[in-house]
Amino acid sequence: MKGIDLSVKIGKLTLKNPILLASGTVGYGNEISEFIDLEKIGGIVTKSLSLKPRKGNPPQRITETASGMLNAIGLANVGVEVFLKEKIPFLKKINAPLICNIAASSVEEYVECTRILTTEDWIKAFEINVSCPNVKEGGLEFGNNLSAVGKITSSVKAVTDKPVIIKLSPNVSRISDFAKVVKEEGGDAVSAINTLVGTAFNIWTRKPKIYNITGGLSGPAIKPVALAKVLEISRNVDIPIIGIGGITKWEDVIEFMICGAYAVEIGTVNFINPRAAIEMSEGIEKYCEQAGITEIKKITGSYQI
Repeated sequence: MKGIDLSVKIGKLTLKNPILLASGTVGYGNEISEFIDLEKIGGIVTKSLSLKPRKGNPPQRITETASGMLNAIGLANVGVEVFLKEKIPFLKKINAPLICNIAASSVEEYVECTRILTTEDWIKAFEINVSCPNVKEGGLEFGNNLSAVGKITSSVKAVTDKPVIIKLSPNVSRISDFAKVVKEEGGDAVSAINTLVGTAFNIWTRKPKIYNITGGLSGPAIKPVALAKVLEISRNVDIPIIGIGGITKWEDVIEFMICGAYAVEIGTVNFINPRAAIEMSEGIEKYCEQAGITEIKKITGSYQI
């Protein structure tokens, strides 16, 4: 079958196919560009950016787990100024939508980062990482507080006309409540899920395997949880969803879309197979041929319950 349309829309953002490279797993794009043609993917989500550079946590910052990985990088990044000066020039050479992930420790920092970056035409959308500690509220995560997520959404939307995607934490009782607040406050989409909280210990030293003690669990182990969260949002809130969590093959992409995702982000798999995004895109196209599907977007939310 010829003429299969793999494009998807998330608000005003159009992607040539539903596969994005997830924040924090491909740096600022140039690192993975040696392995794949970035113009063949749906888009790239940058490593989290904060207003000022961050060194992140001391090592050890990553450890493998059964069917997954724990990381506590600590949002290490170059900061928005260096990003615009040193990273954007390479990204401008790529014909793929660029989504900037923003991390902050106050509402004001989220707003200021967005305000500065929105002037760069090459940036097409923002993904706001609300799984950050709120320094003004004793270090509690923004993403665990409905009013805080609402405040961040409305405040960021006030300084940009570009799509704003709120990256939701799974470490809450009802993730759909947070998606609902995002929609009510003008957010364009949500991405789900961020990592689950986990830990691991060395049985001989009895010490944590990562310096931060706890970290974010990602990889195949969290896929069933991520699917359930995407399904919960899609059944309760009419808002575009980008699915994230344990995606390693093209079949996973289709499964997330059936559960309600418009697009997906792939992360941990990039460390195992840097060509995964290209292989998934090819697999999806063959699936559409075999299933008689002419537009991939028609799969979204097609679950039968």
